[in-house]
Amino acid sequence: MADDQIRYDILAQEALRGVMRKVLAEVARTGLPGNHHFFITFLTNAPGVRISSRLREKYPDQMTIVLQYQYWDLKVTDTGFEIGLSFSDIPEKLEIPFAAVRGFYDPSVNFELEFDVREDELAEPAGEVTELPAPAETKAPAEKKPAPARKPAAKKKTGKDDEGDAEDGKPVADVVSLDAFRKNK
Repeated sequence: MADDQIRYDILAQEALRGVMRKVLAEVARTGLPGNHHFFITFLTNAPGVRISSRLREKYPDQMTIVLQYQYWDLKVTDTGFEIGLSFSDIPEKLEIPFAAVRGFYDPSVNFELEFDVREDELAEPAGEVTELPAPAETKAPAEKKPAPARKPAAKKKTGKDDEGDAEDGKPVADVVSLDAFRKNK
């Protein structure tokens, strides 16, 4: 086979990350349309990922977050996004570079993007802070309640776990591992 000097694989990954970036930027401007919502899986130990030490301890390798009903302060840049979410009723701010994202899934339309996280993308710049301070024990802004997010699980859940149900009594959707949707290669 000929040597791929153009690196179509890298170009395709960058283009697909652009799709995710564009979708998140639109949601940041106008909110989630219809029934759309997202499961985003990212490497917690990747350079540029900023999460609290509490979350880093609980999810040392990767974590999946859900953007659906309860999130706040979504900001999207060319290189990543910031978002406010709640974990066990504690509001947290997360900063996630697009290069750290492994998967993006919108179950409302069964749309999935899978990304290869390359080692050269993970080279950490010198002196970069990768951990946010522990959050204060305050509630999120009243106009938007924070959404619980859970670590993905390969087994079916009963709806009750250490995160519990939403404060308003409505059941919270379980997070499903994106591995269940991946095609075998």
